[in-house]
Amino acid sequence: MDLFDHSRQSQIDQEAPLAARMRPRTLDEYIGQDAVVGPGRLLRRAIQADQLSSLIFYGPPGTGKTTLARIIANTTSAHFIAINAVLAGVKEIRDAIASAQEIRGLYSRRTILFVDEVPRFNKAQQDALLPWVENGTVILIGATTENPYFEVNKALVSRSRVFQLKPLEAPDLYRVAEQALKDPERGYGKRPIQAQPEALDHLVNVANGDARALLNALELAVETTQPTADGTLVITLAVAEESIQRRAVLYDKEGDAHFDTISAFIKSVRGSDPDAALYWLARMVYAGEDPRFIFRRLVILASEDIGLADPQAVTVVTSCAAAFDRVGMPEGRYPLAQATLYLATAPKSNSVMGFFDALAAIEQEREEEVPNPLREASRDKKSFGHGQGYLYPHSYREHWVAQQYLPSGLQGQVFYQPSDQGYEDAIRVQVARRREAQLAAMVDGGGALPETLTYSPNDPARDRWLQRTLGQVGQQMGQMRDRIFALAAPQRHHRILDLTARTGLLTWEAVRRVPEGSVYARVQSTQDEQALNEQAARLPELTRPVVFQAAWPALPEALQQLTPGIRFDQIVGRNVLGPEPDKAGMIAVLKAQLSPEGIIVLAESIPRHSQRISALISPSTLEDPLWQQWQQAEAALFEAATPPFDWDGEDLRSHFTAAEFTVDLQVEPVATDLLITPKLLHRWFSQATDGRPSYGEQLQQHLKPKAVQQIQQSCDRQLANQTVRWHSQIAYLKAVLPNPERKR
Repeated sequence: MDLFDHSRQSQIDQEAPLAARMRPRTLDEYIGQDAVVGPGRLLRRAIQADQLSSLIFYGPPGTGKTTLARIIANTTSAHFIAINAVLAGVKEIRDAIASAQEIRGLYSRRTILFVDEVPRFNKAQQDALLPWVENGTVILIGATTENPYFEVNKALVSRSRVFQLKPLEAPDLYRVAEQALKDPERGYGKRPIQAQPEALDHLVNVANGDARALLNALELAVETTQPTADGTLVITLAVAEESIQRRAVLYDKEGDAHFDTISAFIKSVRGSDPDAALYWLARMVYAGEDPRFIFRRLVILASEDIGLADPQAVTVVTSCAAAFDRVGMPEGRYPLAQATLYLATAPKSNSVMGFFDALAAIEQEREEEVPNPLREASRDKKSFGHGQGYLYPHSYREHWVAQQYLPSGLQGQVFYQPSDQGYEDAIRVQVARRREAQLAAMVDGGGALPETLTYSPNDPARDRWLQRTLGQVGQQMGQMRDRIFALAAPQRHHRILDLTARTGLLTWEAVRRVPEGSVYARVQSTQDEQALNEQAARLPELTRPVVFQAAWPALPEALQQLTPGIRFDQIVGRNVLGPEPDKAGMIAVLKAQLSPEGIIVLAESIPRHSQRISALISPSTLEDPLWQQWQQAEAALFEAATPPFDWDGEDLRSHFTAAEFTVDLQVEPVATDLLITPKLLHRWFSQATDGRPSYGEQLQQHLKPKAVQQIQQSCDRQLANQTVRWHSQIAYLKAVLPNPERKR
C-alpha cells in the first residue's frame, strides 16, 4: 500500500457509517453472544489457542457475524482473505486459493478464507471451494443469514462447525449505544450529546436485537439534531421515534423465518392457544405473508388436527377463505382472524391420521383380494359368485349389520381411533360397540383366519424381570444421572461444573451434552484427577473436560486461575451438601460461580429417611425389651439434630431460598436390592476410622455395649450374605438463580 492508498483508506474509515466505525476489533470489545464466545466457550478457546477449523456463522443481520470473522483475522497468525459472495465469482475463488497455496509454500502459514453471505455462491462456486477446504489449503469461515443446512453445500457444512448467533439482548444493545456515545475516536465521545433514557429505550426496543439497526438510527438522530444554545445535542424520544419508526421484522418468504413462523402459528392453533395463534398470525401479516398461504395451512389443520371432533371446522375455514377472496385486504384480516380463532378454540382430534396407518398397511402387507361379498355383482355374479353373501345395511335395524368389510388377512385391524373430544366423543361409543359386534361375527364364522385372534405368550416385562440381576447400582446411578440432566436441560453451548467428578458419571454425560460449551470437573484427590485425565486423553483437546482438584474454600480461586471470569450455566453434583455442616456457606460459594439465570441441580441422599436396620430383623430373634429398645434408639438417632441426620429436603429448600434461588424440590423414595456382606456388617458395628461414628457406635449412645453386641450377633446370623430390600430417599433439587437484568 503506497502513501496515496493509505490516505484514501484513512479517509474512507473516517467517513464510514457509525456501525462500521464501531465494529469491535478484539474479543474483549465484542458485545453479546456469550453462548458462542463467552469465557470458557469452545470458539473462544479455539481462537485463543489458534486452533480453528472451518466455521459457519449463522444468524440474523446485526448480530456480529462479520465482526467475529474480522476479530479472528486480528487474532490468528494465519493469513486472512475476505471475499463477498454477492460480488465474487469463481475467478476470485481461484485467486484466493492461489494466494493461499503460495503463502503455504513460502511461509508455511495457513490461510483463513472468509466468505460473507456464502449462500449467494451458486452450487458450482461452492463446489469449487470444497477440495481446498477438504485438503486444508484454506480454513473456511462463512457468514449467512439463511439456514446453512438448507442453503449451503452439504459437503461444506459437514466439514464445518456451525455456530448460531442470536439477536442481541436489550442489555447488550444498551452497551453498544453507550460505547458509541462515549468512544472519542470512532464514536461521538468528543461531542456533547445527551441521550434521554426514554429515547434510548425506544431505539433499543425497535432495533429488535440488531446492533447495526441501532447504530444507524443513533447516527441519524445525532447527525440530524440541531444543538441547543450551549452546544449540547439532546436526543429526545421524538427524535428517536423519527430515526427508527418501524420495527424491522426478519422475515424471508423462502427462508427460515417463513417456515419457523408458520410452524409456530400452526402449533399454537393445534395447541388451542388463541392468544399465541393471533400473535403469530399478526407477525406474518405484518411482515407481508400471503394470506392465501395461511388459509391453505388452516384448511389442512381443520382436517388433520380437528377432523370429526368438530366437522364444521373445514366448512368455517373454507367459508372464511371465500370471504377473504371477495373482500381482499385490509378488511380480509377479519375472516383470517375469525378462522384462526375458530380452529384454535375448537376441540382437537387427529383420528384422521388413521388413513396413513391404512397406507402403511398397504405398503407393508401382501396385497389382499377384495372379499367376494364386496365385489361388484352386476358383471359376473353368476360365473364367480361376486357379491354373494353381502348384507344390505338398509335392510336392517338402524341401517347397520355386523359383517366384515376388510380383506381376510386384515380382519380385526383398527385404523380409526375416535377421540373423546367434541362431536367425535358422541360417536366413539357407537364405533366401539359396532367393532365388538363385528369381532363376534368374525369369531362365529365370518371367515376370519384363526391367526387374527392368537397372541404371543412372551411377556417382555416379565422377561426383563426374570433376567434382572441383583447388581442394580450401575442402573440406579445411570437413572440418577439422567434425572439430573433432565432437570438441568443443558444446551449445546453451556458451561457446566461437575462438583463430584470422582467417577466421571456426570462429567462424561456433560461432555456429550455441551459440545460447543465446556465442562469443568472437580475432584478431591490426585488419584481421581489422574484417572479422569487419562480417560479424557482419548478426546480431542478442545472437547476435553477441565479436571481440577480443589477443596471447598479454594473452589473460587481454583476456577479463576483456570479461566478468569468463568461463570457456569449449570452446576451439578450428587451428595454434595449432605455431608457438609455449613450448607449455607457452601451455597454462597456456588452462587458466586453461576451466570445470571444459572441452575444448580443436585441429587442428595437423605440419611434421616434411609433404611432402619431393625426393620430387617425378625423380632423373635431378640428379647422383646431389647428389640423395642433398639427401635427407640434408632428413632432417636434418625431424629437427632446432629450430623448426618440433622437435615432433610425441606432444609435444603430453605437454605437455597434464603440465598434468593427459585427452588424446585422433589423427594422420592428409592428401593433397591442390597447384598449384605460380612464386610458390610463389620463396617456397621466396628470402630470408625474416618472420624465419623459408625452405626454401632451411635447405638451405644442410647444402649449398653452388651445390648449392641447382641444386636450385632443377631444381624450376623440373619443378614450375612442375604439380599434385602433397602429403602431410602433421594432429594432432587433444582435451584435457579434469577437474572437481575430482568428485574430492572
